[in-house]
Amino acid sequence: MVFAKPIRFVYSTFNLTLLIVLSLTLVQQPLNAQSEETVEPENSIPIPVEVQPTQPEIESENSTPIPVQPAELTQPENIRPLEPQNSLLSIQGGQNLMTEAENAIAEENYDLASQKLQEARQIFNQLSNFYSQLAGSFSGIDNRVSSGQRGKALETAQMRDQATYQLALVHRAQNQPELAVPLLVQIITSQQPTRDLGKKAYQQLLELGFVDVPYPRSSGNN
Repeated sequence: MVFAKPIRFVYSTFNLTLLIVLSLTLVQQPLNAQSEETVEPENSIPIPVEVQPTQPEIESENSTPIPVQPAELTQPENIRPLEPQNSLLSIQGGQNLMTEAENAIAEENYDLASQKLQEARQIFNQLSNFYSQLAGSFSGIDNRVSSGQRGKALETAQMRDQATYQLALVHRAQNQPELAVPLLVQIITSQQPTRDLGKKAYQQLLELGFVDVPYPRSSGNN
């Protein structure tokens, strides 16, 4: 009975120690698991992810590249002059339209003839204005250049009036005198009544009944 109390004390102390050890063991296991989970991603192999290109990138890859004009092509020595047979803004281009209009008139295709004559008239008018502006710019500076451009301005103006006269005749053939009269008046204003084309234009106005006094007058009328 003397050793009963010490034995109980040792037994209770052993039980308490055992409980503490078990508690520490249970607490340590989640900590170890947490540390292993945090280390695992560092040692794991990264998963490759394919990057999907955006819509602008896809269009740029599939689109045709825009050609860039080299700088040397814009140098004056590399610029080719206008080719009259291939350029509409030229005397030859206007004459080609006049030829096409004549062929259309021969086939009685007056709509096509009217279109071609209007285009030729516009081209000749532009050329005449351009040459006249150049002549005025060189007046008093270089008379040779000014005289040459003035001659071209008169030449193209004559071609313009010829195209206008043919267009007026086409409107007469289409029974559209209201379109022919303004063109005939423009020809007389440009050519003057004393010139051959001006006389023809006035004669057309007389036949249409727009004027009633013949010109030029005969000797008997004088």
